[in-house]
Amino acid sequence: MSDKSFPSHARVVIVGGGVMGVGLAYHLAHEGWTDVVLLEKAELTSGSTWHAAGQITHSTSSFGLGKCVDYNIGLYSGALETETGQAVTWHGCGSYRLAYTEDEMDWLRHTLSVGRSLRFNIELVGPDHIRKNHPFYNLDGVIGALYTPDDGHVDPTNVTMAMAAGARQLGARIIRNCRATNITQSATGEWVVESEQGTITCEHVVNAGGTYARQMGEWSGLQLPMTSMTHHYFVTEPVPEFEALDHELPVIRDDKKVSGYIRMEQKRGLIGIYEKENPNAVWLDKCPWHYENWLFDADYDRIMPWLEESLNRMPIFAELGIQREVHGAISHPPDGNPMIGPAPGVKNYWCCCGTQIGIGWGPGLSRELARWMVHGAADISMREYDPRRFGAYANKEWQVIKAKEDYCLRHEIPFPHFNRLAGRPIKPSPLYERLKEKGAVYEEVYGFERPRWFARGDVAQEDHYSFKRNAVHDMVGAEVRAVRESVGIMDVTAFTKVEVSGPDAYALLDRLTANRMPQKVGSITLTHMLNRRGRIELETTIVRMAEDRFYLVCAAFFEQRLLDHLTQQRNGEDVTITALSQGWSALSLNGPRSRDVLAACTEADLSNAAFRWLSAQEITLAGHKVWAFRMSYAGELGWELHMPDAACLDVYDALWAAGEAHGIADYGSFAMNAMRMEKGFKGAGELTNEVTLAEADVLRFARDDKEYLGRDKTLNTDLPWVCAYLEIEPDGLEDGHGGEAVLLDGKVVGSTASVAYGHMVGKILAFAYIKPHANVPGQEIEVVIAGTPRKGRILGAPAYDPESLLPRTDAQMVEV
Repeated sequence: MSDKSFPSHARVVIVGGGVMGVGLAYHLAHEGWTDVVLLEKAELTSGSTWHAAGQITHSTSSFGLGKCVDYNIGLYSGALETETGQAVTWHGCGSYRLAYTEDEMDWLRHTLSVGRSLRFNIELVGPDHIRKNHPFYNLDGVIGALYTPDDGHVDPTNVTMAMAAGARQLGARIIRNCRATNITQSATGEWVVESEQGTITCEHVVNAGGTYARQMGEWSGLQLPMTSMTHHYFVTEPVPEFEALDHELPVIRDDKKVSGYIRMEQKRGLIGIYEKENPNAVWLDKCPWHYENWLFDADYDRIMPWLEESLNRMPIFAELGIQREVHGAISHPPDGNPMIGPAPGVKNYWCCCGTQIGIGWGPGLSRELARWMVHGAADISMREYDPRRFGAYANKEWQVIKAKEDYCLRHEIPFPHFNRLAGRPIKPSPLYERLKEKGAVYEEVYGFERPRWFARGDVAQEDHYSFKRNAVHDMVGAEVRAVRESVGIMDVTAFTKVEVSGPDAYALLDRLTANRMPQKVGSITLTHMLNRRGRIELETTIVRMAEDRFYLVCAAFFEQRLLDHLTQQRNGEDVTITALSQGWSALSLNGPRSRDVLAACTEADLSNAAFRWLSAQEITLAGHKVWAFRMSYAGELGWELHMPDAACLDVYDALWAAGEAHGIADYGSFAMNAMRMEKGFKGAGELTNEVTLAEADVLRFARDDKEYLGRDKTLNTDLPWVCAYLEIEPDGLEDGHGGEAVLLDGKVVGSTASVAYGHMVGKILAFAYIKPHANVPGQEIEVVIAGTPRKGRILGAPAYDPESLLPRTDAQMVEV
């Protein structure tokens, strides 16, 4: 501790002195916030950071995380030491990720495509290339690898100390040997942090507690889902074969055989293992406060199969002893992604924790959190990391189940749409069992079970994983055709459903939404809520149910974000905000025969004159009062039907019975996504915190004759990129998965955000963020899919029903 007296106030207090907390202090100072105090209960890095293996790789299929990794490598390989004068000890040895199967090769090809969009130094190579640079690895069965020569590893303590020095040089203060004992919010909204050395009042508080983060959250009444899992790595005795080397061997990532990594540690060998059976969770209630630099005894029985295989893969290690055993705890959130962003339900409490790969991911993510705190939005999409992605369902028992699942998946192939099944179902809809009996394959969204697709015929009712097309492709195609040609029904209960009511409900919503508010009772508006940086917080549909009552519907993921945004932007307005997502169900009925089906179940007049497009009415259906919204995410004649849970099964059965004469079909989210892509409707993959309405090319949903939060900045037309709509030449095998590079004249001009096959138009369709000069309808471009450029073209209108006539039709049947 310095000789300064203990501070009583600060703008920001960060609790936790590992790589995440120190990284945030460093980046906040770089963003201009220097009134920052960091409290560490012992010495910096004494939790999980100090025992990290310290590796980092460009081998990631996540576009946003790839940006962070690239920044981190630049920081470690020179920038941080140059700035601070502190040694960082960077080992730029490169790395290989091995493939033994075609599925693994497909993963590497996709990763290569994403790497191309980020301009990484990355290539696919064969065994001869590996053997040349790493002559000691047993390559039996290896068919290829992803080579990332700019990768390496770094000393975790040196990195953290260097960032601490940088933070101090800019004015931030770090107080060691000072344990925080409580965090509470005062009546004024400020945060009060109690510690062993005194109490600090601050505007913003940050939980960077690592393995203590969950129990620290409980001080403030917060449920922050994460569990401490233990991980082994071993350092061998000196390796004679390494003594003569004048360079460091590349890191080997062997997901299949070793379930981990092998590299040099000076002239020794280092073996890291993520066992795929019997994962070990610790400190299920609380991590003891007095644990510093804590390690567990090695559990050889648990990891022996993979340890033995590692010696088979590196036979020069086989006769050596183990000189050092490192068996330490690391935080694992339920889905494996860090918790970076606002805590749910409170203002100015930030999470910078739950990071299982702190050295690999931490500085880049803490930079984005600093930008979020200072400027109002991060510069990468934070959807995967936002702590509000979990709800009240994520209790401790469930957290442990999911953390163990995540640990076992750490070195498995991350197939597209990989479905994590442990601990489910947790929030089934009233139709869960009925649809499961009919072949539904479910996914989990914000705890809800939502149908992905329906198994029919001899196709197994299970997830079929591949980077290429498989049996699911044809199942989804059949669902799309049923909706387009007749009628389909989908359980959309997972949608967020929130009611805003009271004398000032209109005024609050009007100043938070870019579009014109619905003016008449029963009218519907699609609009966007923005942050102060003019970036998109979320897209929502607003239905005016009464003069002073509005019903908001948006994607399931955004429920807590919507509730927090509404609550925290209130400025004395007299409103009541009510979450209805649990307790209310919803069905989507779409297709040219949807009016016939619905008419058979209600006495309401469903004609265009009586029930216009984008309007809402309460109707009686199967004996129940139901809110019917005439709208369609599929781009067809259709309705959304919202009702109490008790009505859902009756309503579904009635609609199904009425639809059988018309060939009604169940459909799921995969078909819904394909149809929205055919219609050119932007979704959550495009409408992120990275972009303004202008960049997302949705300014048609913004008014320039009203004031709203973020207005001036979202109307700025100086655009670094813009969302383009394009078609890509299919090859019948692989359609792409998002993040792929878009090329114009052989040069990277952007990357895809969403990709899907349009079954009715016979084309691969994509949204991509590209440089504005490339976004010209008819412009020929290329998209790198599975590592290979494919021909593509910028589209100027939706591929399906470009004039959007079908949703508004009054005809019984429309020829397509």
